[in-house]
Amino acid sequence: MSVEGEFFLSVTGSIEYANFYDIDNVYCKYGYHFGPDWSIVRGIEEGLTQMSKKSIDARQVAVWNFPLDIAFKSINPQGWPQLILSVYGLDCFGHDVVRGYGVCHLPLATGTHTKKVAVYVPQSSSILQQFIAWFSGRRPELIDPTILATGGGRELTRMISQGTITVRFNVSMKDFFKLGYSNGQQADR
Repeated sequence: MSVEGEFFLSVTGSIEYANFYDIDNVYCKYGYHFGPDWSIVRGIEEGLTQMSKKSIDARQVAVWNFPLDIAFKSINPQGWPQLILSVYGLDCFGHDVVRGYGVCHLPLATGTHTKKVAVYVPQSSSILQQFIAWFSGRRPELIDPTILATGGGRELTRMISQGTITVRFNVSMKDFFKLGYSNGQQADR
């Protein structure tokens, strides 16, 4: 039963696969970031996929097919939920290192959506630090990946592209249109 002025957003889907440049043995940690008017009604706020090796076919993708299932409620569309992806893997010495970060808003329209999320990895600020990071296995990483969803401090971090992650979303909403919001679609069914 919904309270007057609330709407609901339900999202299922999967973190399907990743295309990386020369990276193998990777797994993905995911979580959500959302505004203060939002709360989780059901589902898991964060999770961890299994380790995946690159396929040996021409595509060379790391396949996870990891399920997503979460529902939110809110009184305000501001702070729309975002999916934050952190990818980790093994380096040549067997150290567990960050392979990249990605973030995307959950789709604003009902239906099935596929998004390719760009993945970026932080860079060392000097050649000496880059060598020390390679040698020690302690590469630069973000203390809190939610900084990617807020935008604060992004201008201070140098990043380089590592590839993409394909995510499939199935979105449904309840009472969104009843409250006068529009995303270019027909009213709630």
